[in-house]
Amino acid sequence: MVDLSNFLEANAAMPFPAMEVARSPHLPCVPVDANATDSNSATDVLDLWRQQKQIPAPFVWPNADARPSSMLELDVPVVDIGAALHSAAGMGRAAAQVAEACASHGFFQVTGHGVDPALARAALDGAADFFRLPLATKQGARRSPGTVEGYASAHADRFAAKLPWKETLSFSHNHDDVGARGNSHVVVDYFTSALGDDFKHLGEVYQEYCEAMEEASLAIMEVLGMSLGLGRGYYRDYFADGSSIMRCNYYPRCPEPDRTLGTGPHCDPSALTILLQDGDVDGLQVLVDGAWRFVRPKTGELVVNIGDTFMALSNGRYKSCLHRAVVHREKERRSLAYFLAPREDRVVRPPPSPAPAPRLYPDFTWAELMRFTQRHYRADARTLDAFARWLDPPTCSATPLSHGPAQAQGTV
Repeated sequence: MVDLSNFLEANAAMPFPAMEVARSPHLPCVPVDANATDSNSATDVLDLWRQQKQIPAPFVWPNADARPSSMLELDVPVVDIGAALHSAAGMGRAAAQVAEACASHGFFQVTGHGVDPALARAALDGAADFFRLPLATKQGARRSPGTVEGYASAHADRFAAKLPWKETLSFSHNHDDVGARGNSHVVVDYFTSALGDDFKHLGEVYQEYCEAMEEASLAIMEVLGMSLGLGRGYYRDYFADGSSIMRCNYYPRCPEPDRTLGTGPHCDPSALTILLQDGDVDGLQVLVDGAWRFVRPKTGELVVNIGDTFMALSNGRYKSCLHRAVVHREKERRSLAYFLAPREDRVVRPPPSPAPAPRLYPDFTWAELMRFTQRHYRADARTLDAFARWLDPPTCSATPLSHGPAQAQGTV
């Protein structure tokens, strides 16, 4: 395995810009060699990094993935969720905006979401403080193989090539019944158990932030339900007891941002992603009409995109669009991503319809899709199609996707 933690720690103060590494939908990922030693791999990378003018080879992405960005900005609607929840006119306007965006590229921005700006600032600052910690402290929360929760540096614990130029900290947030809210401390318990009691306050910040994200995501689900003619309660009820994931992202400065990515081209396996971007440093790009277009940070707005699970729930009516994150030479970047997902054992299938269209995807559970993207497949533009074949391998002579050791990494 390639352990770049020491490399990232040792060079945190270097005057190089930050950047996000993309996942390639075109080339197979290279699985980590289970027989390789952490120390040897880390030494190889450190030797390359000491050149200071080049990024280490494992971070280099093919030209097809790291192709140049356009300077165009994606035209995304700004949806006022607060107005949608408080008036029929507001709901009608929001539902129309969401329907148009989700039928094409699946991205929109929301205001009126009810997230306290002070809480959002505290969550972003908490992430910045965490990633400045000594490596030994961060590795107290190191991610275990095949799981989502924990700290990871460049996903080097899972891959040997096309590594993303970033560090992440991920943890789960299971939705509570309204009556139980306030008695649940799942996020707090995670921080104290992984990092110690000194991190209890940071856990409390993220507990509160996750609860705010849960409420915002369920409100968005009301709008999505109305936009598909299912009523306000259909998807809100479906996700009320969900099992979501919270991820803090840090993209350091990079000496060669045109050769790597912070996050590669992929579609999110989750149902919905809510992204909070820090400051005015852009990085998120969406592929539309053959060009990578920026979704730039805007104060007070959250970026929302449809994921593969919701695309399956809508039987393909709403799109999970290919997107990536780029990095910069002179600027670092931070973001917080909240991935809304159903309860792990809940069946994902389109709602009943008087005139049902042919099914594009088989029934599945979130637990099955998570297992696939974490252990067998690196998420890309074809994840759902590959997942369907994995669930029901073809009987012809073609070689099906393996149910064996991990081949790739998911985005969630």
